[in-house]
Amino acid sequence: MISTLLEMFSYAFLVRAVVVGVLVSLCASLLGVSLVLKRYSMIGDGLSHVGFGTLAVATAMNAAPLTISIPVVVLAAFLLLRISENSKIKGDAAIALISTSSLAIGVVVISLTTGMNTDVCNYMFGSILAMSKDDVTLSVILAGVVLAAFVLFYNKIFAVTFDENFAKATGVKTGIYNMMIAFLTAITIVLGMRMMGAMLISSLIIFPALTSMRLCKKFKTVTLCSAIVSVVCFSIVVVLSYIEATPTGASVVLVNIAAFLLFWLVSFAKGRIRK
Repeated sequence: MISTLLEMFSYAFLVRAVVVGVLVSLCASLLGVSLVLKRYSMIGDGLSHVGFGTLAVATAMNAAPLTISIPVVVLAAFLLLRISENSKIKGDAAIALISTSSLAIGVVVISLTTGMNTDVCNYMFGSILAMSKDDVTLSVILAGVVLAAFVLFYNKIFAVTFDENFAKATGVKTGIYNMMIAFLTAITIVLGMRMMGAMLISSLIIFPALTSMRLCKKFKTVTLCSAIVSVVCFSIVVVLSYIEATPTGASVVLVNIAAFLLFWLVSFAKGRIRK
C-alpha cells in the first residue's frame, strides 16, 4: 500500500488532483450542511448546469473557461436567491428553470461547434486529469475563505440556517449571509466540476451532510462529521481510481452511498439497542 501511495504521488497531476479534491470536498461538505437544512441542496445541481452551459460557450469562443464561468455562476446563484425570496417562483422551480435552460444552451452550443466534444464531456462527467495549477491556487484560497467564514460567522450561519425569520427579527442581516453562502457555493461548484462533472457535483454537497445527520444531532457535530466523511471518502476514491482505473466522479458518489448506508445501519442498530 505504501509503495502504491508513493507511486501515485510521484505524478504531478495526481498531486494536484488530490489537493483540489480534498479542498473542494471540504468546502462542499461545510456549505452542504446549511444548504441541506435550508432545503436548498439542489442549488448545486442547478449551478453545475449553469456552469456546464457557460463552459460550453466559453470553449466555443476560445475563451478561458474559469474566467468566464465563475462570474456567470456566481450571478446565477444570486439570481436564484433573489427569485426564491421575492418571487412567486419558489426555490426548487427556479433551480429547475435555470438549470434546464443552461443545460439546453450547452448542448446546442456543443452540437453546433466542431472539435469540442472531448473537452466538454470532461466537464459533463469529470476528469481527474483536468486539474491545473490555477485550480490548486483557487482551491486553497476558497478553502481558506470557507473555513474563515465558518469560524468567524458560525453563530450567524447557524441562526440563518435554522430560523431565518427569527434571525432577521433579532437584527441579523440574513441577506448578506445568504449571499455569502451562495457565492461560496458557486465557486465550489465551478472548481468541483472539473473533477466530478456537472452531472455529479451536487453529490459532494448532499451526501456528506445527509450521512452525518444519521448519527449526529447538533449543528456543530454534523458540520464536523460531514467534513471528515467527505474528505475520507474522496481519499479512498483517489486510491481506488488509481488502482482500478475507475471514473473519479462516479466512484465518489458510490463511496458516499456506502458511507451513508454504513451510518444508517449504525443509527438503526443504536435505535434497536435503546428499545
